[in-house]
Amino acid sequence: MQCPSCQNTDSRVLESRAADGGKSVRRRRECLNCEFRFTTYERVETVPISVLKRNGRREIFSRSKLLLGITRACEKTSLETSKLEMIVDELELNLQQRNLREISTNDIGDMVLAQLEELNEVAYIRFACVYKQFSGITDFVTALKNIEANKKQLTRVR
Repeated sequence: MQCPSCQNTDSRVLESRAADGGKSVRRRRECLNCEFRFTTYERVETVPISVLKRNGRREIFSRSKLLLGITRACEKTSLETSKLEMIVDELELNLQQRNLREISTNDIGDMVLAQLEELNEVAYIRFACVYKQFSGITDFVTALKNIEANKKQLTRVR
């Protein structure tokens, strides 16, 4: 690590501790040349995931954008923000573990819907309404019938 004061590359670590909820390591260092003390952060490097939009455009996966969409769908429901953040954490981890570095918005939407269906039917319908671009009451009825069919299927399996 290069000293910000004298650019010497020799330093010693004085203290290390977890930071950012365990997602990074904070290190206090001291330059062996000029004794300047500075802080560094060590994080796992992740390869950016490209999202293929419906219109053919590509953009970098945005955790905050996904969390905002899920939060809007879950407004005035009993779901806590921490649970929604866990959904996004799991989804992001799943995406990072894939071999492919590109995913379509349809695949992301399906993954979110699978999570929401288990947690809250209202949030599921709200998210599906935007994600699947419902155009009328028929789309709502179809989605509700799918939820009901999945519930019956789960009941039979148990």
